[in-house]
Amino acid sequence: MIRIAIANQKGGVGKTTTAINLATALAATGQRTLLIDLDPQGNASTGLGIDHAARDYSSYDLLIGAAPLSDAVLHTKVPKLDIVPATQDLSGAEIELIEVAERTHRLKRSLDESAARWDICLIDCPPSLGLLTVNALVAAQSLLVPLQCEFFALEGLSQLLTTVERIQGRFNPTLSIMGVALTMYDRRNRLTDQVADDVRACLGRIVFDTVIPRNVRLSEAPSHGLPALIYDHRCVGSEAYMQLARELIDRLPRPDMAA
Repeated sequence: MIRIAIANQKGGVGKTTTAINLATALAATGQRTLLIDLDPQGNASTGLGIDHAARDYSSYDLLIGAAPLSDAVLHTKVPKLDIVPATQDLSGAEIELIEVAERTHRLKRSLDESAARWDICLIDCPPSLGLLTVNALVAAQSLLVPLQCEFFALEGLSQLLTTVERIQGRFNPTLSIMGVALTMYDRRNRLTDQVADDVRACLGRIVFDTVIPRNVRLSEAPSHGLPALIYDHRCVGSEAYMQLARELIDRLPRPDMAA
């Protein structure tokens, strides 16, 4: 099972929107897809129409060992897309895990138990670099970074890349950066073009060619409990995420590398 963490310690960069719509696009190509909601806000779960009352088990239960992955998984309205939802219990997980052995490997251990059930797993991380995100980076093979087209974008990215280097050195030497996706692109704003050019000049080919535009339909879709790709597959935001998914698929490791 290929595992990709979607992370950025800065909030409001389109991280969860990216996780939901990429997961939907991958499932649409026939990939058996699992989305892990690791954000205490649970926005990925809500955005896929998972009612709070249905979240008997969550990613919190995986981390503390209260339930196996098979019990925490829920089917979504999207064929071939499953989710492990999040609840606010995750907010206290970092404190509860302080004295737990191998606390950085709890998610990896849970995923290892059922790795053959899905082809690909996306992990939606919280907007921080705490223990929840560390668990995601230890469990993942690759990292995808949504990066908002704004002035301070690169400043926050350097902190995330430093964290990745530490994870590689201590816990997960095979972790790689799959790519950086530019989000909230506004063609009417000249600063947006400048930021995008600066990011590409700094990071080169690691930046995806596709940019995700600011789009009202992307913002509306979660309130209906649907990915934008289903809510309005013809809007520019949906078309951009479908194109990004094509690029992502081209960068996926070969099956023999993703066991």
